Amino acid sequence: MDPTDAARLEHDEGRFARPTALIERFLDNIETVVYGKREEIKLVVAALMCGGHVLFEDVPGTAKTVLARAIAQSIDGATTSRIQCTPDLQPTDVTGLSVYNQREREFEFRSGPIHANVVLVDEINRAMPKTQSALLEAMAERQVTVDGVTRVLPEPFLLLATENPIEYEGTFPLPEAQLDRFFLRTALGYPGGEDELKILNEQRYGHPLAHLKAVLRVEEIEELRRASQELYVDQVIQRWIVDLVRATRQVDIVSIGASVRGSLALEKASRAWALLHGRAYVVPEDVELLFTPVLLHRVVFRPSFLADARKLGWDAATEEFRARCLAVAPRPHAEDPDLAVVT
Repeated sequence: MDPTDAARLEHDEGRFARPTALIERFLDNIETVVYGKREEIKLVVAALMCGGHVLFEDVPGTAKTVLARAIAQSIDGATTSRIQCTPDLQPTDVTGLSVYNQREREFEFRSGPIHANVVLVDEINRAMPKTQSALLEAMAERQVTVDGVTRVLPEPFLLLATENPIEYEGTFPLPEAQLDRFFLRTALGYPGGEDELKILNEQRYGHPLAHLKAVLRVEEIEELRRASQELYVDQVIQRWIVDLVRATRQVDIVSIGASVRGSLALEKASRAWALLHGRAYVVPEDVELLFTPVLLHRVVFRPSFLADARKLGWDAATEEFRARCLAVAPRPHAEDPDLAVVT
């Protein structure tokens, strides 16, 4: 390890102590209402820290709405909203619209549910493409344009969208361009037996969300974002991230690989993930763990691989894809003289 890098890392351990403490307080508070899903919550918090958005491909009733509200309530002054997507949902139902005020004799803008800090878009693939495109501008540009006027969305802005992995009748599949706008895709899944029993007992007389208090300020969320941006990533790991994303374009089971947006997202997510685990630097395990949630939804597979995936199961097929990419772009090892930090 270069002496300069060693000195910097030793200094960073102390510099990132406060952000790490803020994160632990944030996670602990959310876990008082969403039980047994700390690693999944960390993924969502990583997206929040990176200014990204999350797509949940999950069955109903797995606390996605609760998680969105818990994140918003944990941030002092943050707002939350929910958009239930249906085929008749119009873009103005999302963005808001101008309404004529007869008393003032002028149009006034009434904001839609997208104007919130944490927005849950339920069953996004049931909305028509023109409504999905309205969401796309909000996700990509953090603004909406209505009647030629552009309005900036509040900060922080986190969009959590859901898709039901079972029912596809009457849906409009998201185009690849919109899927690529999501920072990561994941699932909460069902709670464990003990956690489900705890939910039964705690919700007998009401929901614990009613008593959830804010533990962070908006300024502290921005502090976490800056900390993740400044966290150390060795050049060897950065090069490996690029090679790994490029590998998704080279394996023969893929027709369209991840774009440069995938490289940016994987590097940002690795920084945030390291900070979430109390480290001042990224290690290769961070990149490997985040490979699937950050990159898989950005890839278009060949029909032959999708046919095999139905036989093997999606989890096994996903692991095969990951293994093939790692074979093309192997992880760096401790023996590499240029690698400053590795476990």
